[in-house]
Amino acid sequence: MFETTVRDGVCQIRRKGARWLSTAWDGGYRTADAVYNVTVPEGFERTDLAAYRAERLSGAGFAIGPTLLTGVHMEHARCARSGPVSVLATAGLSNPAALPMSAAGPADGFDGRASDPADRPDWRPGTVNLVVGVERELDDGALATLLASAVEAKAATLLDAADAPGTTSDAAIVGCVPDAERASFAGSATEIGAAARVCVRDAIRASLAARYGGDALPTVDGAEYGVVTDRDTEVFEP
Repeated sequence: MFETTVRDGVCQIRRKGARWLSTAWDGGYRTADAVYNVTVPEGFERTDLAAYRAERLSGAGFAIGPTLLTGVHMEHARCARSGPVSVLATAGLSNPAALPMSAAGPADGFDGRASDPADRPDWRPGTVNLVVGVERELDDGALATLLASAVEAKAATLLDAADAPGTTSDAAIVGCVPDAERASFAGSATEIGAAARVCVRDAIRASLAARYGGDALPTVDGAEYGVVTDRDTEVFEP
C-alpha cells in the first residue's frame, strides 16, 4: 500500500521498490522507495532545485527521491482511493492556463493574456500536483498511459470547477509496484484507468474545498495571474 506522511511542509508518498514516472524538473522513469510533494514559501525564487530539494527533504528527515514543488500548503493536501489506485492532490488556481476554443477567448478582465507570471515579483504558483500510486505492475508504456489518464481527469475536473484545464505549473508523478499483479493497460476503459480518473477528480475537488473553503473558486476571467494560449497555427493534411 502507498503510505503518506506529512512533516515540515513535505508530504512523502512511500512504497518500497516502486517504479515512478514524473513530469517534474528531475522527471522521467525512476525506481525509488518514496516520492515527495513539497510546499515552497511565498516569494520562492530558488533555481538550484536539486539542492533545495535536498535541504527540504533532509530537514524533514526523509531520503532523497523524485519531488514536486507547490505553493499550496500541505494542510490542503487530500487523498482518494479506489480499488488498487490511490491519489494525492494539492490544488491551487492562482495561475490558470486557458486554451480558448474560439478567437474570442475568455472574458475581458483577465490580465494574464500576454504575460509570463513567473516574471512578476509578487507571483506565487498555485499549481495542481498529483501523485498516483497503483498496486499493480505496469510496463513503461502502461505507466505513461496512466499518466495520460490522470492528466486527462485533472483537466476535466478543473474545466468543470474553474473553466481552465490546468495552471502554468501543474505536475504529476505516477507509480506502480514491479512485483505486484501485472496489468497490461491503464487507459480509461480499464480497471486501473477508471479508478485513477475518479480518484484524481475527487482528490482535486477535496483539495480545492480545503484550500478555498466556502469561497468561490478563482476562474480564468477573474484570475490575477495566468496565461491564455491564443496563438495561431497552420492546419494541413498529412
